[in-house]
Amino acid sequence: MIMDYARARAGMVEHQIARRGVRDPLVLEAMGRIPREAFVLPGWEEEAYEDQPLPIADRQTISQPFIVAYMIEAAELRPGDRALEIGTGSGYAAAVMATIAAQVYTIERHPGLADTARRRLLELGVNNVEIRVGDGTLGWSEAQPFDTIIVTAGGPKVPTDLREQLAIGGRLVIPVGESQHRQSLIRVVREDRADYREEELADVAFVPLIGEGGWNAA
Repeated sequence: MIMDYARARAGMVEHQIARRGVRDPLVLEAMGRIPREAFVLPGWEEEAYEDQPLPIADRQTISQPFIVAYMIEAAELRPGDRALEIGTGSGYAAAVMATIAAQVYTIERHPGLADTARRRLLELGVNNVEIRVGDGTLGWSEAQPFDTIIVTAGGPKVPTDLREQLAIGGRLVIPVGESQHRQSLIRVVREDRADYREEELADVAFVPLIGEGGWNAA
């Protein structure tokens, strides 16, 4: 029996995302448009719409759909925004963000993941995402300021460079914690040049944020 991915996707949005509290219609529409099955490893397609992270290459994961939607809603991503994502991974979250934002910049430290994500996005006709290989904790200085920054790995603190690359009024969503295995999801809002407001949103568990402003590589 051939799986009906469109039906599975609609069910994911209704049961796993909307019913769990994500209300932003832009986020719900974006999650309903992007085919998650295109971003998983071969053989995992039928698991694509389960509400769980799945393995991808380089011992990384594609986040569960609810977390992707929750973080984008928390970041208050809007049409016209310039957005930065730290941790491209499979490219799935960048594709969802690109459905809403004017331009998405995303940084991945694994060249193989970056190449695969770039190819997938091109195949899907997503042409407003730019991918760079490098240390995401340093941000993307020449493309700043960003209205939205989303970090898809957990660090011991909020990297200074990412704070400073926020536009006034910009929102940064990042997992932060003293452990590499458990974090609190933090939203940082830049209120003016020197003032930032922070709030804790939820307990989460992400892969470690590796880099100058994060954890050291093992």
